[in-house]
Amino acid sequence: MPIPEDVTGEEIDKDVRQELQSLPKTLAEDVAKNLVMVARLIDEDPEGAYGYSRVALRLASRVAAVREAAGFAAYANQKYAEALAEFRAARRMTGTVELWPLMADCERGLGRPEKALDMAGAPEVQKLDKAGQVEMRLVAAGARRDMGQLDAAIVTLQSSELASNSVQPWTARLRYAYADALLAAGRSGEAREWFAKAVEADRDGSTDASDRLAEMDGVEFTDALDEDAPAEDTPAQQDAEDRQDVQDVQDVQDVQDVQEDKDGQDDKD
Repeated sequence: MPIPEDVTGEEIDKDVRQELQSLPKTLAEDVAKNLVMVARLIDEDPEGAYGYSRVALRLASRVAAVREAAGFAAYANQKYAEALAEFRAARRMTGTVELWPLMADCERGLGRPEKALDMAGAPEVQKLDKAGQVEMRLVAAGARRDMGQLDAAIVTLQSSELASNSVQPWTARLRYAYADALLAAGRSGEAREWFAKAVEADRDGSTDASDRLAEMDGVEFTDALDEDAPAEDTPAQQDAEDRQDVQDVQDVQDVQDVQEDKDGQDDKD
């Protein structure tokens, strides 16, 4: 796959670059460039990112960072079985537990919410940092909802992190998930309150909490690019319409004057 000229491979993290030092220099450079493309495209063009990840995987399948990148790309394309295999491989190579919540979410994607819940109660969760533990809580709540256990999903999300007034990177998503679970359970009043709290914490637009809140309040937005929406007149068109309106008024006045003259003439006769 083509690599843009502005991509040098130096853009990758220092830790990843160190991993690639086990490869011949030219090969390491090629792998690094493909990893840069995966990171660059994964949000806007997940299919493109997946393509570059496959190239990197073909070149250096024994590098943990490559397996992890391949897992993220597959996950972004909802290829959950493939993503799970890559995450497992990366974990075997590194021995870390950082990918545990993503692995559990892959189990959900494969229709195995019970397995995701088992993972949520595993000892590995205690080794996660705070962000990882919150992510695991979100996955567990999602698994509960998959199983139709709405009340249990709500309880799963109730935590000190949810109750805290401080805004952390995970706060908006946690509040949003809680609001969504409340709404699914028919508790719309509480849901609206938590969607509003999610909006307050969502500084980078990671959720559509503002849209959900507006929807609950009955606010409708018109898409400026909607072809079915009536187009606004240009200044020239508006000016022409204004002149026509004036002419129409004048024509009506002329007709009225003629009619009055005729009526006056009839009275004289």
